[in-house]
Amino acid sequence: MTRSVRRTHRIPRTARVAGAGAAALLALSACSSSSDTDSESAGASSSSSSGKLSGQVTVFAAASLKESFTTLGETFEKQHPGTEVTFNFAGSDTLAASITGGAPADVFASASPKTMATVTDAGATAGTPATFVRNQLEIATLPGNPEHISSLKDLTDSGLKVVLCDRTVPCGAAARKALDAGGLDLTPVSYEQDVKAALTKVELKEADAAVVYKTDVKAADGKVTGVDFPESAKAVNDYPITLLKDAPNADAARAFVELVKSAEGQRVLTGAGFRTP
Repeated sequence: MTRSVRRTHRIPRTARVAGAGAAALLALSACSSSSDTDSESAGASSSSSSGKLSGQVTVFAAASLKESFTTLGETFEKQHPGTEVTFNFAGSDTLAASITGGAPADVFASASPKTMATVTDAGATAGTPATFVRNQLEIATLPGNPEHISSLKDLTDSGLKVVLCDRTVPCGAAARKALDAGGLDLTPVSYEQDVKAALTKVELKEADAAVVYKTDVKAADGKVTGVDFPESAKAVNDYPITLLKDAPNADAARAFVELVKSAEGQRVLTGAGFRTP
C-alpha cells in the first residue's frame, strides 16, 4: 500500500518595511513567492535537502529478522519523525526474485551471501553488501521435548514428524549442509518456504520437530524447546545487508542500514540471539 507523505512548506519570514513604497513591497512579495516555489521543488526532490529524513523506507528482509528488524524500524521512526519503515519478511530467495523482477524496495537484508549474490549479479545493489550478523541452526521441539530429542541423528527416527525449510532458502540449505556434515539422511514430512513457516508447524503441534535458527527458537518464547547439535557449527549463515540501486528513498534507506550496523542495532540483534560477524 502506497502512503502519501505530507510535506511541510516553509512560510517566508515577513520582512519589516520601514518607509518603503508600494512598488518595493510588491517586489519583495514577488521575490518571496519565487523563493517558496524553489523551496518546494527542492524539498520534493530530496528528503535530505534540509538535513531531515522523511518518507517511507521499504525493507525486504529474511523472515528470521522479523522480530529484531521490527524493533529497529520503530527505533528509526522515533529517531527520524516523518519517516515510516515498512517491511516485507519472507524467504530470502523469494525476496531476491522479487527485487530482480522489479519490485520497488530500498534495502535488502538476506540470510545468506548466496541469495544476496542473486541481487548483486543482477546489478540491483548500490555498493558492496556488508555482513551485519550471523545465525546458527537449532532443533525446535514441542514444549518440554516430549520425544527426548537430543541430536540431529534422532530426527531420522521414522516415528517422528520433522519439518525442514525448502532447500532453496538459506535455512534449508544450512540444514542440508549440517545433515551432510553428520553423514545423515532425512526425509521431512514437509518443506516450508521460510523458517517461520517451519517453526509454526511445531508451535501448532503439526510436527514433532523442525530445524530452524537459534533466533527463531528464542523468539518463540517458550512455545517450543530448543536442542543444540554440534553439526550446526558447520552451517553458520552470514547475513548481508545492502542499499538497493533504484531505492525510492535512498537517503533514509542509507540511514536505516547504518542503524542496523551501529552499536545500537547490534545490541538489538545480539539480544535476539544473532552472533556478531
